[in-house]
Amino acid sequence: MSETADWFKNWNDVIDTALSAVLFYILIVVLVRVFGKRSTAQLNNFDWIINITVGSLAASGILLDSVPALRATVAIVVIMILQFVMTWAVLRSTFVAHLVKASPTLLTHKGQYIDSALRETRISREEICSALREHGLATNEANWVVLETDGRLTVIPKQDVELDEADAMGNVKRPQHLPPS
Repeated sequence: MSETADWFKNWNDVIDTALSAVLFYILIVVLVRVFGKRSTAQLNNFDWIINITVGSLAASGILLDSVPALRATVAIVVIMILQFVMTWAVLRSTFVAHLVKASPTLLTHKGQYIDSALRETRISREEICSALREHGLATNEANWVVLETDGRLTVIPKQDVELDEADAMGNVKRPQHLPPS
């Protein structure tokens, strides 16, 4: 029994795939415009998961015969609406924000590593050193290094300011007892 090549069955499938790709491209462009820049900005964990889900749904609608394009479209629209509602709720409720969003985490204080934070976030001292080098520092001459909610390491250079006086550090998770400076 002779089987046809797996990569081509008929032109109808090719045309259906092309039309589905155009549909999902337009759908995603429209949804990003409607729901705003947040859906493509630097992503925190929650946003990243949503974008992966939308990409997976779009790919399923484009390539899988078992997933009709309309069902994938509805799923994408529902996911985007849920993301909009969740971000709206996060902005209006500290309880929801605490449930959904991670907090930035303080990893070093005045040049001293906070080992408990490094263990909790699974960040190595080598990764801290890499971030310091990226910011032109040859030694840990930073006031603070913070793991942001999107996974970036932010380096705050040495300044004559205490942690409690730094407005931008107010929402950063930190241990009760900081290492001596």
